Amino acid sequence: MLTVSEPVAMHMSDGLLNAPTSLLFVAVAVVGVGVALAKARGDLDDRTAPLAGLVAAFVFATQMLNFPVLPGVSGHLLGGALAAILVGPWVGALCVTIVLVVQSLFFADGGVTALGANVTNMALIGTAVGYLTAVALRGLAKRGKGGLALVAFLSALVNTVLASFGFVVEYAIGGAGGVSFGTVATAVLGVHVLIGIGEGIITAATVTAVAAARPDLVYLLRGVPQKLELKA
Repeated sequence: MLTVSEPVAMHMSDGLLNAPTSLLFVAVAVVGVGVALAKARGDLDDRTAPLAGLVAAFVFATQMLNFPVLPGVSGHLLGGALAAILVGPWVGALCVTIVLVVQSLFFADGGVTALGANVTNMALIGTAVGYLTAVALRGLAKRGKGGLALVAFLSALVNTVLASFGFVVEYAIGGAGGVSFGTVATAVLGVHVLIGIGEGIITAATVTAVAAARPDLVYLLRGVPQKLELKA
C-alpha cells in the first residue's frame, strides 16, 4: 500500500477508477477467486487448514500496521508471497482475498467499488508472482535457512512491485483520480520498490521462523528433506 498526499494508492479507495474499469476488475477478481477456490480444495488438509487461518489473521494484522519508507510515505505488508510460500498459491490467494474483503467492508480500508481491483492486484497477481518467483528459486531454499530467507525476501519484493504494476495498468485503462498517468506510475512503482524491501524482510523473518519450528508446514518445502530445511 502507498500512502501519499496525492490520491494514488495500490490499496485503492473509491473514485480512483471509473465505473466500467471497476466492473471489469470485479469480473476478473470473481473469475480468479473462483479458480483459486476450486484448486484450493486439493491443498487443504488437516495441516494446511489451521495454518491458512493463522496466515489470514497474520496478514490482516500486519496490513493494519504501516511502516515508513520515505517522509510522508508509508507502506504495509501485502502478504501474497508470504501466504503462497506457507500454504500454496491457491489457498494463499483465498487468504489474502478474505483479508481484503473484511478490511473493505468493515474497516473502510480500500473502497468497496475498488475491491475487485484490489483483489486482482494483491490476492491474485501478488500471490501468483510471489509463488512463481519462489518456485523458480526453490533450489536456493533447499540449501538451508539463509537460502530460504533469500527466496522469501526476493519473492515478496517481486510480489509487491508487480502487484503495484497491476494498479498502474488499471489506472491507465480507466483512471479517475485526477492525477496524470506518468505521475501515478512514477510514484507507485518507485515507492513500492522500497515497500517491497520492507515486505521482504517481514516475509523472510516469518517464513524462516515457521520453517525452523515446523518445516513440514511450509508449502514451498514439501518434498525437501528436513536436514536441508533446517541446516544453517
